[in-house]
Amino acid sequence: MSEPEDLVSEIEALGEKLGEAKGSITRRFIGQERVVDLVLSALLCGGHGLLIGLPGLGKTRLVDTLGTVMGLNTNRIQFTPDLMPADILGSEVLETGEAGRRDFRFIEGPIFCELLMADEINRASPRTQSALLQAMQEKEVTIAGEHRALGAPFHVLATQNPIEQEGTYPLPEAQLDRFLVQIDVPYPDRATEHDILIATTGVEEAEAHAVFTPDELIAAQTLLRRMPVGEKVVELILDLVRAFRPGEPDAPEAVTRNVSWGPGPRAAQALMLTVRARALLDGRLAPSPQDVVEMAEPVLLHRMALTFAARARGENLGEIIHSVAAQVSQVEAAA
Repeated sequence: MSEPEDLVSEIEALGEKLGEAKGSITRRFIGQERVVDLVLSALLCGGHGLLIGLPGLGKTRLVDTLGTVMGLNTNRIQFTPDLMPADILGSEVLETGEAGRRDFRFIEGPIFCELLMADEINRASPRTQSALLQAMQEKEVTIAGEHRALGAPFHVLATQNPIEQEGTYPLPEAQLDRFLVQIDVPYPDRATEHDILIATTGVEEAEAHAVFTPDELIAAQTLLRRMPVGEKVVELILDLVRAFRPGEPDAPEAVTRNVSWGPGPRAAQALMLTVRARALLDGRLAPSPQDVVEMAEPVLLHRMALTFAARARGENLGEIIHSVAAQVSQVEAAA
């Protein structure tokens, strides 16, 4: 087969494998297909995800199941105010050998894994949160002046409670920007909650099974970057990201009136990757402009901020993103 035909067959095969993975995940994390798609998108793009939702909505269960299905070595850190950077990264200890010789030995922290769950990440102090910055961006850590590479693949899925503010620290903008997507985990609807109730209160619960291996996930991430993206989709991504910068001359009134600061180039990169992942999970060979609109909120929401006046008026950033994304998409389609 020629190279384009090879690519098509590879994408189709990966789509079938992802369908099996989704089926295994949703047997334990019931009914939240949008959340599952976004988390899988983060992994397929080689990025990190920030899960925001109330306690008891299954965020920890989802990450645990995801580690099993994707065949990843998983560690969990419960973030607390007294957590120190060494508790995450590891530290050097002085040991005395049999001959009486003393040497330093490095003991790896929980960050040395393939999938790290950072539970309630906003409970740790800024000093501790900063320990993740280099790891999330450069896939390595520096300890005692020595660079130490992390696992490959390496992903962080962090959870955050959106309502409890006591004893928490807001994540710095630089760290938020390192999350590929923000994934809001809502309450389940009544039918889904009924299924959850039946599935989790019996003698046995459904088990997930491994579908991917780490090497297969890395291959999938490479294949995703080979997926074609049409020029109209590329232009829409650029138009959309730039429309949310209040300083741009063509920024919509909803942005200039309500948005304090907008997304940087990393947002466009994230959209370029996640629209491919959405198409792949939907069984399509290339993304469409509608994929850009659908992925706008999870990619942009944590990379923007409302002005004080907009917050006082009760403006909703998610609604602004939806409105402006639809407006920009219509303008691009008419051009």
